[in-house]
Amino acid sequence: MGERTDTLTIGERVAWYRRRRGLSQEVLAGLIGRTADWLGKIENNRIELDRLSVMKSLAEVLEVSLGDLLGEPSLVARTGGSSTGSVPALRTALMNYRVFAPLGDTAARPLSIPLLWQELSSLWSAYQDSRFGWVTARLPDLLQHSQAAVDHHDGIEQDQARRLLGLAYQLAATQLTKLGERDLAWIAADRGLAAVHATGDPVVIGSLFRSVGHALHAIGRYAEAVRLTEHAAEYLTPHLRHPTPALLSVYGTLYLSGSMAAARAEDAATTRAFLTAAGQAAARLGTDANHLWTAFGPTNVAIHRVAAAAELGDIQVAVDLGPRVDTSGLPMERRVRHALEVARAYSAWNRLDDAQAVLLEAERMAPQQVQHHFLSRQLTLTWIRRQRGKPSAPLVALARRLRVLD
Repeated sequence: MGERTDTLTIGERVAWYRRRRGLSQEVLAGLIGRTADWLGKIENNRIELDRLSVMKSLAEVLEVSLGDLLGEPSLVARTGGSSTGSVPALRTALMNYRVFAPLGDTAARPLSIPLLWQELSSLWSAYQDSRFGWVTARLPDLLQHSQAAVDHHDGIEQDQARRLLGLAYQLAATQLTKLGERDLAWIAADRGLAAVHATGDPVVIGSLFRSVGHALHAIGRYAEAVRLTEHAAEYLTPHLRHPTPALLSVYGTLYLSGSMAAARAEDAATTRAFLTAAGQAAARLGTDANHLWTAFGPTNVAIHRVAAAAELGDIQVAVDLGPRVDTSGLPMERRVRHALEVARAYSAWNRLDDAQAVLLEAERMAPQQVQHHFLSRQLTLTWIRRQRGKPSAPLVALARRLRVLD
């Protein structure tokens, strides 16, 4: 582009793309139903642009991807394509996995299914510990071996292998979404659902439905994600008469994902309905749990209530509820994601010291996750731009660690 935009706030990046398209503030603001005064404040960092629904509208008018507007670097850009954290091998596994299966020899017996399940569980646990580089490096091999297992087996063992492959694809979709690789995440989610469809297993199919829904709203197709949530819930409902804890967890988490899509579609009524359904599932489950790596329970429902409130512009609710949610019993990924929402709410409420303290603590807990999330980078840049004098040394150091300041 001839100029770095990864050290710009979202507002400054909007101005950069607006000027590139030759649009005035009045024209761009009018195209998204806002005023020129509002847009001027956004571009000058006087107010924060922190609602994805509005960002999506701006990206569409500016004819850029949502990721470009957010300034989300891919993991390749951050690691220089290192073997411990690069995306190319994972991209190859997604696009050309049959080149590898079954391990280059149709007569060779693949790794045992129990061993592959052990690897899958290990990688999901690493993801929930926010060790993203390690997960990305190992996922291509897991996808390769899981596909080989499907090709090699038949009958009951093939169904087991299909479940394994589907959940490996789900992990790939989840991981890639976290890293800003939204198009790849969609491919992974779609392939995962296709892999498990033949099993007829409502738990695994429901889990992959959730993954597809999450991928849809990650690429800005919020209304479709809401409809998929409703369709998937209808599919699972007949199985809820005597549900297992895993099915309840998948069902509830499906609604949590759908609630965020509804919030980003600015559909407050559907957001509330989905959160209520998730809360009822959590009440039936009775406790926080991690069945099928969902981290589902009453606490995760509370986390999503905070995130949905912030997305809908109910900052008071987010500020009041967010800090009171005790996430200490949840996986690190969930704890840190909630911390970012609390930091965002504090920042919007102009409690900058509290916001910075929360973000620094989140970085201490999971530096990779904070480094790769647009909220942490944009909050930090906004705080620096708003400083009347010289930014504090801790804030400058944070900006440099996040690579948003030279």
